[in-house]
Amino acid sequence: MADEIEFIVPREEHEQRLDRLLVARFPGVSRTALKGWIDGGLVLVGSRRARKAGESVPSGTVVRVAPPAPPPPPSAEQAAGLRVLYEDGQLAVIDKPAGMSTHPNANDKSPTVSELAAVRWPDLPRLQGEDRPGIVHRLDRFTSGVMVLALNEPAMAELKAQFKNRTVQKEYRALVYGEPAFDSAWIDRPIGRDPAHPEMMSVTVEAGREAQTYYQVLERYEGFAYVRCLPKTGRTHQIRVHLTSEGLPLLGDKVYRTRLSRSSQLPSEFPPVERQFLHAHGLQFAHPTSQERLEFVVPLPDDMRAVRDFLRVARPVGERG
Repeated sequence: MADEIEFIVPREEHEQRLDRLLVARFPGVSRTALKGWIDGGLVLVGSRRARKAGESVPSGTVVRVAPPAPPPPPSAEQAAGLRVLYEDGQLAVIDKPAGMSTHPNANDKSPTVSELAAVRWPDLPRLQGEDRPGIVHRLDRFTSGVMVLALNEPAMAELKAQFKNRTVQKEYRALVYGEPAFDSAWIDRPIGRDPAHPEMMSVTVEAGREAQTYYQVLERYEGFAYVRCLPKTGRTHQIRVHLTSEGLPLLGDKVYRTRLSRSSQLPSEFPPVERQFLHAHGLQFAHPTSQERLEFVVPLPDDMRAVRDFLRVARPVGERG
């Protein structure tokens, strides 16, 4: 365990939700991780264990938190296993495997992209925070594919500006439940925190931020589809939320689901689906010093390719798009 942290809920935060109190005091920790602390008995409200993330806490209450101890840093051998597609002293492009988090969080003790990168390139810029060296953008833990890292501060600033100005082109591949109504469509729906489930995102008009995703059907199958996604904006969980809002939840997504994906029982002969089937297929951006346009493409990983190939044979409908 790390050192215990204690605070008294002030008057201005009277009856605030426990998870919101913790978010304000642990800015580098995700809501999901904080919920894990609560569920794991690491948070005391007064003299008792916290009951749930959504409980209201009166002002004057003493809250004690015993954060879990951070794992040891990865070894040089582990860092050498990071799949580097390109590096030149300014930036590095990697192929992130599914299951690897972009940066540390309390729910994942395995080595993360930022931790491995910090061992491989010790002088990475830390403009995004001490626990996020070199990180320009992020991919969800169970999303695979291409990522760019900045190897110095000028490159970090330039690449961050490109993402902010939306001059970076990102392309994803997804396998989804459902049969899309159109061969292609533009989804323009704001995304924000789900009021009922703060650890999730949702389409919300009042509190949402603008979010746009273009998708194109590459292949259709009976009850499923293989789609190409081009997000214009970069909101948290954007593609997952937008496709679910269209009735097209990702195979394997345990968070964003519809009645269709909850009730669907995949055939026993179906290849394993052990994570959300979303893959960062391609990334285009300008080199931070030469301004040369660079493009990197990472083919589908084995798990997604196995399911796609199975659907082509077992559930054929026809190819479009």
